[in-house]
Amino acid sequence: MSNASSATPDTKRSAREIYTAISGLIVGMFVAVLSGTIVSTSMPVIINDLGGTQSQYTWVITASLLATAVSTPVWGKLADLVDRKILIQVSLIIFTVGTVIAGFSTDTNMLIAVRVVQGIGVGGLMSLVMIAVALIISPRERGKYMGVVGGIMALGTIGGPLLGGLLTDAWGWRANFFVGVPFAVVALVLLQFTLHLPKPQRGRVSIDYFGIVLLTVGVSTLLIWVSMGGSQFDWDSTTSILLAVTAGLGIAGFITVEFFVKEPIVPMSLFRNRTFTLSVVASVAIGVSMFATSVFLAQYFQLARGATPTESGLMTIPMIIGQMGASIIIGQLVSRFGKWKGWMLAGSVLATIGVSLMATLRYDTPFALVAVYMFVLGAGLGMVMQNLTLIVQNDTAPQQLGAASSNVNFFRTIAGTIGVTIMGSLLSTNVGTYIADGLGDFIPSTEAELTALKNLGAGDVPKVGALPESLRTIVEGAYGHGIADAFIIAIPLAVIGIIAIAFVKNKPLSTMTAAEHLREQAEESVIQVAEAEVGGSAEGGRVSGGETTATSTGSVSVLERTDERRER
Repeated sequence: MSNASSATPDTKRSAREIYTAISGLIVGMFVAVLSGTIVSTSMPVIINDLGGTQSQYTWVITASLLATAVSTPVWGKLADLVDRKILIQVSLIIFTVGTVIAGFSTDTNMLIAVRVVQGIGVGGLMSLVMIAVALIISPRERGKYMGVVGGIMALGTIGGPLLGGLLTDAWGWRANFFVGVPFAVVALVLLQFTLHLPKPQRGRVSIDYFGIVLLTVGVSTLLIWVSMGGSQFDWDSTTSILLAVTAGLGIAGFITVEFFVKEPIVPMSLFRNRTFTLSVVASVAIGVSMFATSVFLAQYFQLARGATPTESGLMTIPMIIGQMGASIIIGQLVSRFGKWKGWMLAGSVLATIGVSLMATLRYDTPFALVAVYMFVLGAGLGMVMQNLTLIVQNDTAPQQLGAASSNVNFFRTIAGTIGVTIMGSLLSTNVGTYIADGLGDFIPSTEAELTALKNLGAGDVPKVGALPESLRTIVEGAYGHGIADAFIIAIPLAVIGIIAIAFVKNKPLSTMTAAEHLREQAEESVIQVAEAEVGGSAEGGRVSGGETTATSTGSVSVLERTDERRER
């Protein structure tokens, strides 16, 4: 009983207490979101300054996403085994260290390597924050609070591109990596003093190290094969075959191991839950749209429309407004009425329409239309993303809360990573083709045109504003068309997302927090033990002549004390 009691407070928390408890989580998530969005508008400048190629541009993004994807289920599983508060603080520290080092990058390869460190920290923040919220707030009430959290996160998303553009134009892109450090320090302090979570009721901790290695090898090799195939090596080459076989063996080995280890990173039993399985499918569809938009919109505005980093940040506001508005408003409605499925279906349809519209972009598409496209896509994503985690948490045993929550994020991230990698490869190939077609018989007449042609031929990401006017329109047209082509990949996946959400069981949202569920289960265990003791003692009493022992009397007392809990 004492363990159960200590696991969670016995009294309901007021709204003020809840906001105080999640304040450090909010700031921590704000830092993570800001770190991603603040560099989105400056990425073309960063890659150009470090002498990177379009392939490296994609890998700067992919490296972080890959590390986030691989680490997310590991963090989530650890949350079911060890102190969650310490895990959140460790993930924030790892993320902050990686972010600071990234600001001192001297070449693109170093930046890619440090982005891996950042990604590991982000993987922890993204999964652990949602797990912590689930322990504090019931599913029925969670939408209301997460709507507010989503609004604050949207502030980071909106402010990030704008702040990043201003910092890049004023002091250079390196300032983008340092501006979040004070926020990280504040988050660590708040977490220490305001966040109080129940500790997992587990004995000896068992970590699936072999599974972690197999997952890392399998997923990493798969991404390398997908991203470099057709460009760095032929699809039917020995290198391609070796990578494909290694990836297949790594993933197959990981799945096999998960059936036999004591504490699997991805418990295969979760897939027997229809809600979890269909939510994973929907997360895959949504992940590609979400990550593709964040990666390629900055390129579209700067490379297809010639915008500066600041202007690029301003141009993304319609999408963020759509996502922020949908997240806050729908979160409030879900909490108020307890209905979620209709909103998620509507959101998945909007997301499908949004990516379809994005596939029609060209360098000269009127910005008013581009703004509408972004708003529609943003609203769709805002209505679906947070609710996918919510419905999984609502239909999962509290002992597997960490694994279930983190694995929804894991599959979304890994799908987004693979999707972005494939889309980046398609973009790079198509842009080269469109530029070659546009140049035709073009003969440079100035030294500037000759230099620009050499850089384009080398595959470097161009600085559009510095190109001669004779080449600028050709390059902008190539990037506009190429980015639109990349979005075509997301359309069929978005349709699959609609189908998956349509078949998710429409289960009412619980009014109990995960911590309360855990306490209730602990109390039920006490009742069962007491009943067993009563039964055993009564049997012994009959054998000895009908007299009950002191143990029997004590057990009856325990049963009497737990009658009220049984009724609840």
